[in-house]
Amino acid sequence: MIAEAPHKTSVSKAGTQLWGPSGAGVWSSPTLDPQSRVLYVATGNNYSNPVTNTSDAVLALNMDTGKILWTQQTTPNDAHNSSCFPFMDATQSNCPAKSGSDFDFGASPILATTRGRQVLVAAQKSGVVYGLNPGKGGTVTWQTRIGKGGSLGGIEWGAAADDQNVYVALSDCDWKTLERTKDGQKVSVVDLDPDKGGGLFALRLADGVRVWNTPTPPTCAGREHCSPAQLAAVTAIPGVIFSGSLDGHLRAYSSRTGRILWDYDTIRNFSTVNGVPAHGGSLNGPGAVVVGGMIYINSGYGRFGEAPGNVLLAFSVE
Repeated sequence: MIAEAPHKTSVSKAGTQLWGPSGAGVWSSPTLDPQSRVLYVATGNNYSNPVTNTSDAVLALNMDTGKILWTQQTTPNDAHNSSCFPFMDATQSNCPAKSGSDFDFGASPILATTRGRQVLVAAQKSGVVYGLNPGKGGTVTWQTRIGKGGSLGGIEWGAAADDQNVYVALSDCDWKTLERTKDGQKVSVVDLDPDKGGGLFALRLADGVRVWNTPTPPTCAGREHCSPAQLAAVTAIPGVIFSGSLDGHLRAYSSRTGRILWDYDTIRNFSTVNGVPAHGGSLNGPGAVVVGGMIYINSGYGRFGEAPGNVLLAFSVE
């Protein structure tokens, strides 16, 4: 996704030779249009300077030759890497001099048809959902903000769509200093903010107008490593939308009204078919898989202070 060969740029605070451009990684699967022989990819931010016009962008490629047909960049000048986080690198020695916002596209674009025309939906960590016109160079038909965005904010791992709406889960998770009791003593710890983030949104495919929004129910009282943020990819079947949350809950929503039809808390102990002790945790990353009258989902994600776990769950209809 970067045509220019990397070259030496500046020297870091630690005295290391830096190279660029870099980044514009493709975090998600391409979206295919076999009829038009086009594939669409969404990219992440640059990791170093100089920045490129293909980062934080949606690109159309000729499926047969790989030639880039058009590029729609939504966030320019976004050079950012893990060294920019003080808790990961106290000296921030490798962080670009002008650090960007870390507004990747982590999710695959969705190619849908509504009212007789195609729309390419791209949901970004900036908290903005875009409706692009794939037949007119990716021009922005509509854009709708559902959250404030951030490194683990906005839309992380994927939306879903039917012939009317696109269904988008909001992360916007945050951290705060909380008081805990340990060995009978009160201590201050930095943990996930139990009151910020989350929500499922239905946006009209034709124009991005919000159809409904359902906030995440408050379930974090008394729990550590708990957040209402909804990072996991969304799954849609006719009439029902499935969305998982960092609070460990898998919920089913009415696609028409947003009403929660079913709610299962996966943070518990499980007796497993292979006899290995298992416990559920935060739901993050891939969404639910629905096939053959069954729902499959993994529970447990402890990467960024979330609740760890080690279980694959299978649900059937009653």
